[in-house]
Amino acid sequence: MPEAPNPTQSCAATAVPVEHQKVLDYIEDVTINADQVQRRVLSEILAQNAPAEYLHRHGLSGHATADPGAFKRLIPVITYDDLQPDILRIAHGDTSPILSGRPISEFLTSSGTSGGERKLMPTIDDELDRRSLFYSLMTPVMSQFVPGLDRGKAMYLYFVKSESRTPGGLVARPVLTSYYKSRHFLDRPFDPYNILTSPNEAILCQDSYQSMYAQLLCGLVQRAEVVRVGAIFASGFIRAIKFLEKHWPRLCRDIRTGILDPEITDGAVREAIERVLRPDPGLAGQIEAECSKPSCEGIIRRIWPNTRYIDVIVTGAMAQYIPTLDFYGGGLPLACTMYGSSECYLGINLNPMCKPSEVAYTLIPTMAYFEFMPVHHVSNGAKDYDQRDLVDLVDVKLGQEYELVVTTYSGLYRYRVGDVLRVAGFKNKAPQFNFVRRKNVALSIDSDKTDEVELHAAVRNAVSHLEPFGASLVEYTSYADTSSIPGHYVLFWELKAGGTAVPPSVFEDCCLAVEESLNTVYRQGRVCDKSIGPLEIRVVEEGTFDKMMDYALSQGASINQYKAPRCVRSGPVVELLDGRVQSRFFSPKCPKWVPGHKQWSTDNGGI
Repeated sequence: MPEAPNPTQSCAATAVPVEHQKVLDYIEDVTINADQVQRRVLSEILAQNAPAEYLHRHGLSGHATADPGAFKRLIPVITYDDLQPDILRIAHGDTSPILSGRPISEFLTSSGTSGGERKLMPTIDDELDRRSLFYSLMTPVMSQFVPGLDRGKAMYLYFVKSESRTPGGLVARPVLTSYYKSRHFLDRPFDPYNILTSPNEAILCQDSYQSMYAQLLCGLVQRAEVVRVGAIFASGFIRAIKFLEKHWPRLCRDIRTGILDPEITDGAVREAIERVLRPDPGLAGQIEAECSKPSCEGIIRRIWPNTRYIDVIVTGAMAQYIPTLDFYGGGLPLACTMYGSSECYLGINLNPMCKPSEVAYTLIPTMAYFEFMPVHHVSNGAKDYDQRDLVDLVDVKLGQEYELVVTTYSGLYRYRVGDVLRVAGFKNKAPQFNFVRRKNVALSIDSDKTDEVELHAAVRNAVSHLEPFGASLVEYTSYADTSSIPGHYVLFWELKAGGTAVPPSVFEDCCLAVEESLNTVYRQGRVCDKSIGPLEIRVVEEGTFDKMMDYALSQGASINQYKAPRCVRSGPVVELLDGRVQSRFFSPKCPKWVPGHKQWSTDNGGI
């Protein structure tokens, strides 16, 4: 793989398309004038949402809505729990301007949870225009580093997830599902730089097996034209490769005969695939020769030989998949291009071919109004900070870590996203951030996020199954095991034995009890998306957690402050724990999960 060209040299050697140059000029302009742009964005948000009850409730009305100083003085910094009563009113059909001056068009469901259910983020129709603008920034930036993207196709594996309706009739669905079902995506104009191998019908198919099969089949049929591959998250792309490992004989049969597998029953998907599928024994033989080899190392290069890079998010929890991507990719660069959330889209990587460890996102000042809370002002999520300490986008300091706070056009005001970012540099006046971590998240395999409080409650529920046998839990910790695909949660339990041996079936019941206690995002991943494997309990020898403490002390921990971590990462501690495992047990079946089911209760605030 040749080294990525210097973007300046690339632009000098190759004529930049007019539309690309407009985008690059736009990025230059908004980053040079980031302070002015942010002031304008805040003014626009407050003017547009001047009728909002939320602003009036906090004393921001009339002329005060045009005063940024009044906004910072009067509007509190909040979390989702603070906003939930207003969200519930909208969800139940109150159409008055509660949060926004414009009608809430739908809710975007966040992968974070509240009370075990997905958070609901309000959005308005105009936000789709902002998201489309955000997506339009990526290709012009990437083309500076990888020329020739207009001479091939992208095998990007996109999927929609289930959606529901609130009691008031608003759709509630993930942000990507909302975008893929929008006219902005479905009616997008032809762009030679963004030709997908996957037909829209396959992307929109809610049956995850049929969607994956169809998209991979199209990618294989158009193998010679593919110049880049990817998905949104690293975990999703790796699942696709594992799917290929399992189903390549069937896919090759379809290519050889030109006849689509009868298990693909979705009429729209069949019609779309049959438009591109033709009998091609030679192509089938080439794919079969690669897939039948004993190792899948470098399989992406081998199957799609013209691929220049893998486009996936590999920051945050997704970093744990980098070694697996390197194995399958055979050294292909990992391009991490964008940073977004259900609250709003945030930033892009202006150096997308950098190493994953060096990824820094430049926040685009037009997306929302951004503020930053120095992390040392927050302790365990408690409100022990002074909101006057928040700083604006252009005032952050190099090397400092901050929690991101956003104010959006859709009606979130000084909302704590929960992401911790570190300032890595600047693009003109706009800071560039490394993603450090998601606050309070202990475990994550895919889009799931489980915090320590939720995990502890789940373990407490499961341990009750041991009581009839006189056994009790001495200590525990957890681990996100991604050595197999899909990854799964592991709990290391040290037990005090009772008078009666605990049967294996009881430990399996404990595994299932933990899963039943976890949030809907986790359970959807287990049941519907198949993106998370069965939870595992590994019972360790007595004294194991003493050994773990001894190791921590040997590494400089204070004996007065040490407490067993509720989550551990790959490395010596996991090796120590695994070396003392006595028995292993897995959840015997999937936990309960009902698509679209919500507990819409105004009594307890649950959603």
